[in-house]
Amino acid sequence: MSLPEVREKVAAAAKRVGRSPSEIRIVGVTKGHPLEAVEAALEAGLQDLGENRIEELEEKAARVNAAGLRWHMVGHVQRRRAPALHGLAHLVHSLDSMRLAERLETTAPPGMGRLRVLVQVNVSSEATKGGFSAGECIPALERLVGSPGVDVQGLMTMAPFTDDEGVLRRTFSALRELNEEARERLPAYRGRELSMGMTNDFELAVEEGSTIVRIGTALFGERNQ
Repeated sequence: MSLPEVREKVAAAAKRVGRSPSEIRIVGVTKGHPLEAVEAALEAGLQDLGENRIEELEEKAARVNAAGLRWHMVGHVQRRRAPALHGLAHLVHSLDSMRLAERLETTAPPGMGRLRVLVQVNVSSEATKGGFSAGECIPALERLVGSPGVDVQGLMTMAPFTDDEGVLRRTFSALRELNEEARERLPAYRGRELSMGMTNDFELAVEEGSTIVRIGTALFGERNQ
């Protein structure tokens, strides 16, 4: 699927629920793909690219320095590697524990500004997925609002890998509702971003309120093993 085709599908999904397509950002996930894929994405006009591993993010960011390029960290972050994200990632989608938050806070370089993050929520309560539980989310946000090291922009979730539209919609709507509840209960919380939706379910995610979709396979094909 080409980038214009993905954009058309995002736009159509947005319009079906009365949203503006401009509200949704596409992050092309280049994990496991060569540098040529990054260059092709940039040539096609995609400015937001994501990686799952810090090492691969560092390598690609060091070799590609295009104007307007924004790198996203979309995978699990090991605490020992977390300090490398300061000044490297435009947005970290996967703040999945308070220990990671504290690590990012204590390693923030003076004068660099707070690192933009999304709090990862395991809405579906799957044992194989990381993140805060739905019940832990608002207390975590309360602790993180005003943090000197991280700036919480919103929430992220990963839906179950299923073709069941009802399950997917419930997952996405639950994250949206959780974010709305947090904004009501925590006056200082202004999170507006909802990172949800990948290749197999991004249209449903957009219909349920996603502001960021993370697209890998649809744009770049199966990654190298």
